[in-house]
Amino acid sequence: MKRKILILIVLLLASAYLVVAVTVFNDAPATRECEGIELTIKDSIDNGFVTPADIQQLIKKKKLLPIKKQQQDIDVRQLEEILDEHPFVKKAECYLTSGGKVAIDIYQRIPILRVMSSNGDDYFVDSEGKIMSAPGHSVHVVVATGSIDRSFAQDQLYELGTYLHTDRFWESQIEQIHVTPQKELELVPRVGSHIIFFGKPGDYSEKFAKLQTFYKKALNQVGWNKYSRISIEFTNQIICTKKEKN
Repeated sequence: MKRKILILIVLLLASAYLVVAVTVFNDAPATRECEGIELTIKDSIDNGFVTPADIQQLIKKKKLLPIKKQQQDIDVRQLEEILDEHPFVKKAECYLTSGGKVAIDIYQRIPILRVMSSNGDDYFVDSEGKIMSAPGHSVHVVVATGSIDRSFAQDQLYELGTYLHTDRFWESQIEQIHVTPQKELELVPRVGSHIIFFGKPGDYSEKFAKLQTFYKKALNQVGWNKYSRISIEFTNQIICTKKEKN
């Protein structure tokens, strides 16, 4: 019985503490001045597309710096809307903390390829298949050129870009994708002076696995500059074109 009474007393005290804590927080004076910003950029260890300096510069430019402002004058929703305009910001969450600061959590957009189409378009495609317009930004991703409209980029090239982005070997090996007027793919590798003719989009796992085996068993023996063109258009064969001797 004593134990039950003791447990009941502890529960009542805990409940009372929570009520007081919530009340104190909710009753914080609206005239309290903001004491600073707590900025967190998610996935900043793996991706550095957005920096704290970028965010602070954008806030200052829009004259929305909350420091020394009274809490009642801080519009966190407006802050979120402004930060969402940054091309590499996927989502911004802003809120007032119990310590009198404004917390800003930034979730980044991850570009996986850049499109520089023959029609003059220049944009990124992110990891969700969405178009990113980021003029003046340089990002180390594979570049796609040639006959590319946005539908093709967000469908076929997005699928290929996702495959390359998740495969460490091919992400480092392929530097350019060229799309012909027939919507066939030519890949430009970083190592070797050959062009990889891929054919129509699709069958990425099978074709790249076959090509990687060919690299290991053939090119490592005969040399990486022996061929001018390596075709993996058909899944059951590889067709190589030797370089012409000067």
